[in-house]
Amino acid sequence: MRVSERTLTLMTGNEAVARGFWEAGGVVAASYPGSPTVEIMERLKEHEDIHAEWAMNEKVALEIAIGGSFAGARSMASMKHVGINIAADPFMTFTQIRTKGGFVLVVGDDPGLSSSQNEQDSRFFAKFANCALLEPSTAQEVKDFIGEALAISEEFGMPAIVKLTSTLCHSRGEVELSERKPPQIEGFVPDQSRYCMLPPYANVQQHFMQERLAKLRTHGNASPLNRYEDSGRRDALVITAGLTYEYLREINPNVSVLKLGLTYPLPVELIKEVAAGYDRVLVIEELMPFMEEQLLAHGLTVEGKKYFSFTGELNSDRIREGLVKAGVMAPLEISAEVAPAVPRRTPMLCAGCPHRPVFHILQKAKATVIGDIGCYSLGILEPFEVLKTNLSMGASLGIIQGMAKAHKTAGKAKPLVAVIGDGTFFHSGLSGFADIANTKDNITVVVLDNRTTAMTGGQITPTTGELTGEASHIISIPAVLKSFGINDVTVADQFEHSKTRSVIVEAIKREGLSVVVVTRPCALNFRIREPHYYVDREICISCRSCIGVNCPPISMQVYEGYDKKNSYINPEMCVGCSVCSQVCPVKAIKKSSQAGVEE
Repeated sequence: MRVSERTLTLMTGNEAVARGFWEAGGVVAASYPGSPTVEIMERLKEHEDIHAEWAMNEKVALEIAIGGSFAGARSMASMKHVGINIAADPFMTFTQIRTKGGFVLVVGDDPGLSSSQNEQDSRFFAKFANCALLEPSTAQEVKDFIGEALAISEEFGMPAIVKLTSTLCHSRGEVELSERKPPQIEGFVPDQSRYCMLPPYANVQQHFMQERLAKLRTHGNASPLNRYEDSGRRDALVITAGLTYEYLREINPNVSVLKLGLTYPLPVELIKEVAAGYDRVLVIEELMPFMEEQLLAHGLTVEGKKYFSFTGELNSDRIREGLVKAGVMAPLEISAEVAPAVPRRTPMLCAGCPHRPVFHILQKAKATVIGDIGCYSLGILEPFEVLKTNLSMGASLGIIQGMAKAHKTAGKAKPLVAVIGDGTFFHSGLSGFADIANTKDNITVVVLDNRTTAMTGGQITPTTGELTGEASHIISIPAVLKSFGINDVTVADQFEHSKTRSVIVEAIKREGLSVVVVTRPCALNFRIREPHYYVDREICISCRSCIGVNCPPISMQVYEGYDKKNSYINPEMCVGCSVCSQVCPVKAIKKSSQAGVEE
């Protein structure tokens, strides 16, 4: 593909990552889906000259990219911030190795917890792992910094992290396109002293890592990635990076700014030189005082978190508020006009979601349920409130074992239930199942197999092909479980509500480990839509049993000519899963295709 000069287009930050990798001659990329970085891999898959794949988890994704780098190809792994915890084991050793093919790890942080279970600050992984850290501010910089990160990786022999945030990943900006650089791939050249991190070799690499960081720090002092903007004022200098710089520009405080693009290692000499001309220095950064603490350690007198929040996403208002507190800006006169209130909406499972009948069954069974990470985390919320824990992907299997042991020790042994999705089963559930396989405690695990990674937009799992019929490698969850020596494995169709209830309730009663695999495809991802159901108001007794399944199309309303509320099903929203009709005690809910009935 050839691109004419000065070709401009609008891109999200995620799209800019993919474009930047392609332009820079990237060859191997892997990821595990997780907001806010899902779109990166979706866009990379559009390039036939890049090997781009979804991996089982972030660790495997990183290892795939490492393999590409070892062979001399420019490579990239992308993941959300909690994913780097999963990938940390190979990453912490990989960073000891002198990088061959340029390697970039793109991490999407989520300040403000818009779709995550924590808001950890991934910048510390760069310091922890002795590697470069770049923080772009705009979509254009995102694209450019990917190429810069790969170049730094090759020149200084280290991986580079490019840190994004949810807002930067999803917001759009103008990006200038360039042509693709042809990949240069030498291939893997065996060298045990370089690639085998046994103590004799790894000890040497400790010194190498410090030498390369010192060289990169010197490089950063003159790098165009770091930019000084002099306002003429000498009372205060602001040091900032990433999207925070753009928020600062929006409020235009008429203050000098040192905008850093390379934030680890910090260009300390540059910062000292610039800061010397100012009465005081303020550091504005999201989440933890990553830069502030380093500058204090280098003997600079700086201020930051005393004025700016340690949690949540910074924005123009919060930065203005901090600058006012610091005495750098005058207070803004606030308009008395009050914005109209926006009604709150409770997150809920989709119409026809196959998880809903399982939660309904577990709720009625009054089971103690250990939750996990996926769209089924919504089982924590009203009206089900079934899941009692929610920690990290695959954690339900270990937690339930520890809980069972504690209960037994305390003489409070009782049946426990855990849930886990098919995506999470392959992500990190396999090791948990291997560990729980020989338990003698009364534990039931329900595997919610909806044949997709639903929460992040419907990426494939190893069970997807079984549903779609596409030629692909398919892994049977029941067969895997039985290969672990787990014999009590039952498969159920959760849309057969009564049968599934019996299967789950009986499994809970049995001693030892039992596993119930419930299999129905995600209605949203696979666009499932059967003839809708409706309520026969002549039969409905207003018992609200159907309301209990919490399906979005079902509500209570007063029909014309009736003086009390009856159940109602919105035909535009109903996908025809039939669960509501199965829980109706008087058979008042009927399928619309039946002859002679109104719809």
